[in-house]
Amino acid sequence: MTAIFKLGRIADVNITVLLTIILGYLIGSIPFGYLIARAKNIDILSQGSGNIGATNVFRLLGPLPGVIVFALDLSKGTVPVLITRQLTQNAWFVILAGIAALIGHSFPIFLKFKGGRGSATGLGILLAIAPDIFFGAMLLVILIILTTRYVSIASLVVPPLVAVAFFVLERPFPYTLAAFLVSVLIIARHIPNIKRLQAGTEPRIGGNQ
Repeated sequence: MTAIFKLGRIADVNITVLLTIILGYLIGSIPFGYLIARAKNIDILSQGSGNIGATNVFRLLGPLPGVIVFALDLSKGTVPVLITRQLTQNAWFVILAGIAALIGHSFPIFLKFKGGRGSATGLGILLAIAPDIFFGAMLLVILIILTTRYVSIASLVVPPLVAVAFFVLERPFPYTLAAFLVSVLIIARHIPNIKRLQAGTEPRIGGNQ
């Protein structure tokens, strides 16, 4: 009887954890950039780069809305991971909740799967699972943006370096694997930016000159 009770509790916990993964996707799908732009009567999907992320909001609405959207998009990666970690220490479940949020941000159900590039939400996951690597990554992001004025270059360079850092520092395998997969997804989502960089038409922060 005791064994049956324990199995039942394990099943309940696993179902709850699976629900947090679904919740992660739904949280990730909240299009903060789109909603904030709409509040200003701007359809962000048809202006600028057409992206709902913080960079496009920054260009269209200014620094403050851009920073707010960045913080909110970052939290979409952090919150599901922290919630799941309260329920289980299984690294696979924890990181799946974060990846679900990233997929939700990139392919939100509320906007017909037209979402952002995933950089801020990916940083949010990183903040939750490896704060030390997060702060190093943020410093590198800031340095790249200050020196090149291209947000896209920071988004392309930093994720692979983060994945390498997980490997070199021998972090848990689920986290390391996720770091590599996330870097691939973010780079794939930035293919339009890569094409614009090659053509010399990628806009810089603060103007093209």
